[in-house]
Amino acid sequence: MRRREFIGLLSGIAAWPAAADAQKAQTAKLSKAQVRYPKGIAMCATCTLFVAPRTCKLVEGDISPNGWCNAYEMAD
Repeated sequence: MRRREFIGLLSGIAAWPAAADAQKAQTAKLSKAQVRYPKGIAMCATCTLFVAPRTCKLVEGDISPNGWCNAYEMAD
């Protein structure tokens, strides 16, 4: 293997973790602090993003059905 080929191989290997981090960032959920959870009168239980019994499609962690955040979307 030539020196240039070896250096090219190393640079490709070094770029792999950055690509994996970028993909992970696209699928990451928001923290409770980022969405100001809980607050207000509307409840997670009536939000389109709430998944019973205690999860959310957008926010990470344990979600109270009586909570609220600024991503609230009233269910029809």
